[in-house]
Amino acid sequence: MNTFNISRRQRRNAAAFTLVEMLVVIAIMSILMTAGSIGLSGMGGKGVTSGVASAESLFDEARSTAIGKNIRACVLIAKNLPSNGADNLRRIVVAYEDINPATGGARNPASADPDWIISSRGLVLPEQTYFSDTYSEYVGINGTAKIATVLGGKIKSPPSGNGAASAAKAAYAGDYYIYEFNAEGICRTPGAKFVIGSGTRGLTTAAFGESPKITGAAKRDFGGFAIWRNGRTSIFRSPEQISTNIKSLKSGDKF
Repeated sequence: MNTFNISRRQRRNAAAFTLVEMLVVIAIMSILMTAGSIGLSGMGGKGVTSGVASAESLFDEARSTAIGKNIRACVLIAKNLPSNGADNLRRIVVAYEDINPATGGARNPASADPDWIISSRGLVLPEQTYFSDTYSEYVGINGTAKIATVLGGKIKSPPSGNGAASAAKAAYAGDYYIYEFNAEGICRTPGAKFVIGSGTRGLTTAAFGESPKITGAAKRDFGGFAIWRNGRTSIFRSPEQISTNIKSLKSGDKF
């Protein structure tokens, strides 16, 4: 009986971790976590990281919409929403060009400035995370240019039945920055940057029309991606890939 108890105790002790082994595992985990944080230093915080991931999914949705419907589609970023200024530079939606119910195709396929039908509720970027119209740009035939704007009169809500598209709901009505894809899912501005950053903005109606400002803790808190000709995206791995100017930003600077 005693022999049996000793053997069972020995097997139990042999299966357990020693204190030294546990300390070694904890040390290794700490090293790996530190290395990971160093590798991501300078890139966006939690709000920026989640905002970039969500925005990427909307760009993929817009591209898929263009190919699936065989019409132009786009990603729209709120620039000036008169009735919902708090969402300026934060609300992002997917839209497609107005469809002719009789043909199922685009209503004005030859128009360079069609009406755009909002196809989804999209998303609002996390608190204190904003689209940067300063760093979101592309290289065109005439040099570097800012992302184009589509005026509020061109933004519509989906039609009911076979009727015409109606004016956008108040919360969505206004001017937007636009990233456009053609019917084949090709980006109209290949190489364009989509950049968001962490900052602050006043809570008054007047402040909603201003660019956000850098806070001391968010000096390098930026993220984003480039959109290529085929509509695919490539994440920026460091702020320097976005712009070398980001390193010189100071608290209070606008972006």
